[in-house]
Amino acid sequence: MSKEIVSIHIDLSNTKQLNESFLEMFGSTIKLILQRMFGQDVFLPPVSVTGDRNQVETFAKVLAGERRYFDSYVNYGLNDPRTYRNKYELESAVSNFERATNIKWPFK
Repeated sequence: MSKEIVSIHIDLSNTKQLNESFLEMFGSTIKLILQRMFGQDVFLPPVSVTGDRNQVETFAKVLAGERRYFDSYVNYGLNDPRTYRNKYELESAVSNFERATNIKWPFK
């Protein structure tokens, strides 16, 4: 029996695929990516993201915003002005992503 690693492909431009199955896969993949970004030792198969330039850039900005918000929360606490600023920037990035892709960001 062959143990082949299957990669994950997220196509941000194909809004026809917006069904429950896609959204569940999308949310699970984002969760794994964030867990790896935050240092958890989870298996993450290769992930490719496609779409137009704006869609891919807004996706990357949301992931980076999630990281900055989490880091400021851990380092400075929830009531620090830096954390509030990062939260606002994350919310803005999420809004831009949702507008560019017509896909709801799975985490609020």
